[in-house]
Amino acid sequence: MAVELQSILTCPSCGFKHEETMPTDACLWYWVCPDCIAMHRPQPGDCCVFCSYGTVACPPVQVSGKGGCCAGHDQPGAGASEPNL
Repeated sequence: MAVELQSILTCPSCGFKHEETMPTDACLWYWVCPDCIAMHRPQPGDCCVFCSYGTVACPPVQVSGKGGCCAGHDQPGAGASEPNL
């Protein structure tokens, strides 16, 4: 199975859709909508914003299933720093 690296994120605040290339070596815990500038974090139970708001799950989840992404890492907000905007 080939890993898909393109996903379309949909902003839950304004509905704007934006195509992003997913990193293969890290989780994306924050995403700022380029239209309304709202910052979003993963929904509870999801490892990253692609799994919450994207059309395609992140590469580790595509390969290993739901437990494959950032296994052993803290959940977003648990000591993770917020980006400077």
